[in-house]
Amino acid sequence: MNNEKKATELAQEQLDAYNVGDIERFLHVYADDVVVMEFPSQHVMYKGKEGMRERYTQLFNDNPNNHAELLNRVVKGNIVIDHEFVTGRENGVELYAVAMYEIIDDKIKHVWFVK
Repeated sequence: MNNEKKATELAQEQLDAYNVGDIERFLHVYADDVVVMEFPSQHVMYKGKEGMRERYTQLFNDNPNNHAELLNRVVKGNIVIDHEFVTGRENGVELYAVAMYEIIDDKIKHVWFVK
């Protein structure tokens, strides 16, 4: 399987799992030592799948109607950039988000959220 096809599949799988709040399915596509950062500062928000588990379990529990609509996806090699519109938060806030994923060894290894 080529890099772009695998990268697209992983990005879509995590988005689908995010939208139904399935933490195990969501985490399955991430490397155990995933690093999640802000872009462009490179500030590390958290490291490791367990950090993601804690953060996203809370997010899913607090926001059962949470949904990210994919507006645009750009794929180049092992990099995926998603532009999303997020709704369904309990606080009523809707937001546009840009997330970048780097796939290494068939797992999402690095994530950047554009700030």
